[in-house]
Amino acid sequence: MPRYRTVLTLTLVFFCCASCKNEPPDTRALDERAIRAADAATLKAAQASDVDGAVANYADDADWLPPNAPLVHGKAAIRAGWAKLIGNPGFAIDWQINKLEVARSGDLAYTTYTYQMTVDRANGKPITDQGKDMAVWKKQSDSSWKMVADTFNSDLAAKSQAKTPETKHKTSKHHPRRKRRIT
Repeated sequence: MPRYRTVLTLTLVFFCCASCKNEPPDTRALDERAIRAADAATLKAAQASDVDGAVANYADDADWLPPNAPLVHGKAAIRAGWAKLIGNPGFAIDWQINKLEVARSGDLAYTTYTYQMTVDRANGKPITDQGKDMAVWKKQSDSSWKMVADTFNSDLAAKSQAKTPETKHKTSKHHPRRKRRIT
């Protein structure tokens, strides 16, 4: 009988283990801390006008989608965009993560932000913008997190576009010409 119980116990243990899912450990809390630390380093670098530090957390093949401009692809092009942004006189920036979600799979995450940015106008007076940002992060083979897509846009109302001669003509009142009398 003891042999029968041993076989039965081993069979039950085998079936229980075989039916268990072999899920990877849940690392979302650790991943969230890593993304927050990487993001804080990016912010600190941007505030110090350190272009290399500001783009350090972009993947080599990342996309940057700035407002009112074409898509910027690749880390070198993103670096050039950040250099232009940071190079503006009076540049100051701050942002806060509002939401950070890490996928259960542990390989993708996204963040949403609010930001405040100031630059000087051509006349030297500062202009302040505020808006929102969304970034997609991907875990790299070395377990670091890099942004693969980043986009931002302003909460401020867009200024109306200046009227072109074509739109001026279309929106102006039509005054018919008077007929000339030939005498």
